[in-house]
Amino acid sequence: MASPSHGRTAALSRQLSDAHQDLRRRLADLRAGLGRPQPDGDDRLLTHCLAFCTALTNHHEGEDGGLFAQLLRERPDLAPTIDKLVEDHGLITHILARVRHLADQAATTPGADLQAIGGELDGLAAIMDSHFGYEERAIGAALDAGVDDDGWSEPVLRFTAPGTAAP
Repeated sequence: MASPSHGRTAALSRQLSDAHQDLRRRLADLRAGLGRPQPDGDDRLLTHCLAFCTALTNHHEGEDGGLFAQLLRERPDLAPTIDKLVEDHGLITHILARVRHLADQAATTPGADLQAIGGELDGLAAIMDSHFGYEERAIGAALDAGVDDDGWSEPVLRFTAPGTAAP
């Protein structure tokens, strides 16, 4: 069943899956870009890393403070599942901090070795895949049953910062 919020016609679980797929694509693009030579003074790597890290962070913050909070109000039986997902978010946050740091170093150090960033992004991709799959399976039915949307959907499904409008 589709959520009645905002007249959605697609199921929320499908929208969440689509958002996750977009994040996977963004990460794959970022990983592919690591192998391309960057002209001196080109900060595209840093810009792309920061944009990806921000999108994933906003998505997870929107889940933690919005979607998951709403689900806990409506479905307290999901508390152990949500606790696990929030724990994963913490792990992912630490990896993103390392990626940001390494990308910043690479942007300011000519000839920087990008293998460290690639290693972090490879690990991140594996964790994201596992996390997204579990999340979609574990809360998909609850989403499709209809979850009141008090504004949580924007950062979760459209990658905007909490409290801002989608572009």
